[in-house]
Parts: sequence; structure tokens; C-alpha cells
Amino acid sequence: MLSGNNLSLVYRDAANEVRAVDGVSLEVKEGEFIGILGPSGSGKSSLLYLLAGLKAPSSGTVRFGGQALGELTQDHLAEFRRANFGFIFQNHFLINHLTSLENIHAAGNGDPSTGSGQAAPALLEDLRVSHCRDKFPWQMSAGEKQRVAIARAVVHRPKVVFADEPTASLDRPNADLVVDCLRRVTQGGTLFVVTHDESILKGATRVLRMKAGRVDA
Repeated sequence: MLSGNNLSLVYRDAANEVRAVDGVSLEVKEGEFIGILGPSGSGKSSLLYLLAGLKAPSSGTVRFGGQALGELTQDHLAEFRRANFGFIFQNHFLINHLTSLENIHAAGNGDPSTGSGQAAPALLEDLRVSHCRDKFPWQMSAGEKQRVAIARAVVHRPKVVFADEPTASLDRPNADLVVDCLRRVTQGGTLFVVTHDESILKGATRVLRMKAGRVDA
């Protein structure tokens, strides 16, 4: 379903060449839960961004459902991501002047075909933050905001959810709750979780361990 072939991401830092991702290839099947593990600077977030089409590889090809992402124009790529992918980051990126429910509806673009109007309250209930539906981000805890961000990411029923360090700013109980919520609401879809904390990857179908831009066999 999703594949990366000989992916590299190279950039310059002053006079030095940095290979953030260095020749990584992988094939991912529908419904897998993939953990990407490694210390800071190992390339795990860079690999996630390449697979998600958020960054263009210096070399190599990413394909989803047979479509090479590099063949799409920027506008078509943005539309392709919006239709197929969901994103969760360490920072929740909620819009401060919108309530939780409004943030989720905004992600659905108000399009009835997404089902966001009906799905949003149910997602908040499932993620145990229904009490936050009319609250603004500044009125919620870090764990509550992250769970609302999960609802926003999956309201349009993406085929793949990419989560980059989604629990880094949370305490252990909230971290466990967020990962449990992620696995529950993405059931049947494909989930990528980038982390430096292996304990949140229980139940992963596969864990990629990165070091110096490469997947460490």
C-alpha cells in the first residue's frame, strides 16, 4: 500500500552535508502499526515526513496505492494528503479561537461527505474528551488538547495516520491514554508512530530502529 524505495534526504548545515535519511527502503501493508524508534537526530521524523509527502526526498521514491508522490504537483499533492492521510504532531496546533468541536469541523472543511458533523462528537466521546467539546485550547490540559488533535486528524477517516512524537510532552498516564486512543480510532487503518520511548509501541506490528539516517537491522 505504502512504499519507500531507497529514500534519502540530504541537506547542508554550514559547510557540512547532513544525510538525515540515508537509503531507506520499506513496504507497508494496510492495517499495520509501525513504530519508528531512535534517539534525537537519528532521522526518524525525517523518514516520517518523506513517507507522508511533507518533504520531498533528495533521491528515491514514495508510492501510495501505486501513485508516486513525486509525480504530483504541489496542489495535487496537498489534496492527495488531505484525502488519504492524517497528521498528529508533538505540538497540537489547534486554533486558539476555535472550540474543540470547531477545530475538528474545520479539519473536515465543512464537507458533508467527510461525515465530520456526525463523527466529531462521537470521536470526542471515544477519546474521553466530550466534556471539552465547547472549550477553547487554552482551557484544556496538554493531554486533552492532544486527544482533540487526534480527533481532528482522523475525522475524515484517513487511510494512514502519521504521528510524530505525539506523547513527548505528556506524563506517563496521559501518554498511555493517547496511544491507546490512537490505536482504537485508527483500527483498520495504518498507523505510524515516531517516538524515542519504546514502551508506547506495545502491540506494534513492526518497529523500525533508526540510527544515523538508516534503519538499523
